[in-house]
Amino acid sequence: MRYLTNVIGLGLIVVAVSACGAQNQATEPAAGPGNGDLSTVPSPSVPPSSSPAPAPGNQPGSQPGVPGAPRQEVPEGSTKLPDKQLDAAALPADYPREVYTSNGGTILNIRGQEGGCGHATAEAAQQDGNRVTVNLTELKGQTGQMCTMDIRHPVISVTLAAPLGERTVVLKQMR
Repeated sequence: MRYLTNVIGLGLIVVAVSACGAQNQATEPAAGPGNGDLSTVPSPSVPPSSSPAPAPGNQPGSQPGVPGAPRQEVPEGSTKLPDKQLDAAALPADYPREVYTSNGGTILNIRGQEGGCGHATAEAAQQDGNRVTVNLTELKGQTGQMCTMDIRHPVISVTLAAPLGERTVVLKQMR
């Protein structure tokens, strides 16, 4: 009887180890027929994200040069806005104050600020003959979501109805 108990116990261990090994084989991609060719391995399905989608035109990983698409670098060929044309008095002291123009002055490239699960956005709220007012906002992530404690300064593009010319750019942080 003692021998039977040992055999059953050993059998259960072998079954458990085999099941774990089979599970790892199913989740690890194996090299295909062509020495590392993974084209025949099915891709794992990814569950849909539960976080809110960023504003249209402000998707992470969007095409560079597309207005509203955040990126870390100022687009090539952009011109820094002269300080005399920038009114950033409404921004907090530690907020970046960098504005560049491109595409003949019809696109503003503005250095924003975001952190953790937030996403920086910008909108040309008012455009008249003397000034362009841009509202800078940080869209917050879901409540209860774990987020990093970092601060990022992405460049956000805003399209203007007409070239900036000599108009003043007024930056405001919306909360």
